[in-house]
Amino acid sequence: MPETFKESFKVAGNQLVDAVKKLLHEGSVRRVIIKQDSRTVAEFPLTVGVIGTVLAPVLAAIGALAAVLTECTIEVEREVPRTEGRDHVA
Repeated sequence: MPETFKESFKVAGNQLVDAVKKLLHEGSVRRVIIKQDSRTVAEFPLTVGVIGTVLAPVLAAIGALAAVLTECTIEVEREVPRTEGRDHVA
């Protein structure tokens, strides 16, 4: 299983959809968690190769959340990039 790390940042509700779209295009994202204060509001696991029509319902749900949230935290779980030769056995 690949190694992962987490990062988080705050966004205004009206910036939520754009922020998640940007994260999805980066490609190394495994999971997106949307929190308000310390409470998890939504969690979306993402698998490698998720594209187009599969993302439409996720983005629609995030859009609905953005309508009611004034400020939230996006927590992102990312895959650690592999380096050349790291997985080779000598």
